[in-house]
Amino acid sequence: MSVFSETVDWFADSSHWHGNYGVPHFVVQHLGYTAETVVVASAIAIPLGLWIGHTGRFRSLAVIVTGALRALPTLGLLTGIVLLIGIGLTPPIIALVVLAIPPVLAGVYSGLESVDRKTIDAARAIGMTEWQILAKVEVPLALPLIVGGIRSATLQVVATATVAAYVGLGGLGRYLIDGLAVRDFPRMAAGSVLIIVIALVLDGVFASLQKLALRERTSPNPAIRS
Repeated sequence: MSVFSETVDWFADSSHWHGNYGVPHFVVQHLGYTAETVVVASAIAIPLGLWIGHTGRFRSLAVIVTGALRALPTLGLLTGIVLLIGIGLTPPIIALVVLAIPPVLAGVYSGLESVDRKTIDAARAIGMTEWQILAKVEVPLALPLIVGGIRSATLQVVATATVAAYVGLGGLGRYLIDGLAVRDFPRMAAGSVLIIVIALVLDGVFASLQKLALRERTSPNPAIRS
């Protein structure tokens, strides 16, 4: 039998769809790791990106830092963190947050920089404060790129969250790590397929959110009209 047909049989086996080693359990864990990582990364990167994008300060440094963070090997970083603080959920989350910060940060400050300066000058001319300009003008207009940065980070984390299994945690990486240990290639293929499907679904959701944000961006800005 081919790996393809064996993978189909793997999915058809009902024993793989329940229990602590079943698909639903690992999918929930994988999504949980992804959600926690993106939330933490966004909490760090969005405020920083808004400040950089609005003030224009330290943009060059931000570009250098984000580039450096992108170059870090996630598995190597995870191994180093584990050696420092031990096994647990914290090391993979830290490693994944480091992976997720650059695209979110770049999306936010690039989004604010894309806003037409004439629009910002018009907002200042009608007496809006810097905070009002940021909240009512820049962020709404930059929202498509901001969502795009979060979208990119989410897809990278979904694909890389398999490293959690490397330190004994759950998620779909269990199928890859455990399958490799016993040369169970259908199990590994099934894990890969599940990760791809989740990534495609999340990509579709974020693509819809970007289209919605773009539609709102093209609408007249009520803050400026007033």
